[in-house]
Amino acid sequence: MVTSEKENALRQAMVTIIAAHASLCAEEIGKDRLNERVLAAMARVPRHQFVPAIVQELAYQDMPLPIGCGKTISQPFMVALMTDLLELEEDDRVLEVGTGLGYQAAVLAELCDEVFSVEIISELAAEAERRLRAAGYAKMELRVGDGSRGWPEHAPYDKIIVTAAPEQIPSALLDQLKPGGRMVIPAVVEDGQRLLVIEKGEDGRVRTKELISVLFSVLISSH
Repeated sequence: MVTSEKENALRQAMVTIIAAHASLCAEEIGKDRLNERVLAAMARVPRHQFVPAIVQELAYQDMPLPIGCGKTISQPFMVALMTDLLELEEDDRVLEVGTGLGYQAAVLAELCDEVFSVEIISELAAEAERRLRAAGYAKMELRVGDGSRGWPEHAPYDKIIVTAAPEQIPSALLDQLKPGGRMVIPAVVEDGQRLLVIEKGEDGRVRTKELISVLFSVLISSH
């Protein structure tokens, strides 16, 4: 993947800001630094290729950006944090709910072998596929569909990441998570939204941990 020295420098600066942000939020996220593999992946993925041209000059700022259809690309810190919380292994099979324009999927593809991503808005899904292929991420599989139903044909998954907030955790996603697996998902709670880490024990029991306050789009469902 060919990138300019300027873009490399901007990504490195972005990673420095992400690391500083993690340190400032240490008490809320339960750690003062993110995994170096995750930070290295963030330093490789060309975020400017996953945002509309009109906001490309802001691509490496630590902020969400509009991507069309009333949706946004998450701020880099949130992408890094959610990826870190997944505790990815190279041989993991991962489901992403909410492809957007493909940035989070590209970060996942840097870290594990199998990535499946579902996007309910067909316009975004088509554009995400084009951008991912152009950026060299050809191995992952994408589909248009209701992400709250998961992607049962490829289940079970070692890890699941959801990039929109449901009012209730979709039971289909819990069913498609492997015993011993982990899901990172924003969810609506009494005082707003919280980032949740859900772990499924080998016995099938589910344990949930609430972390930092977040603000995501509501998870669209066809229900």
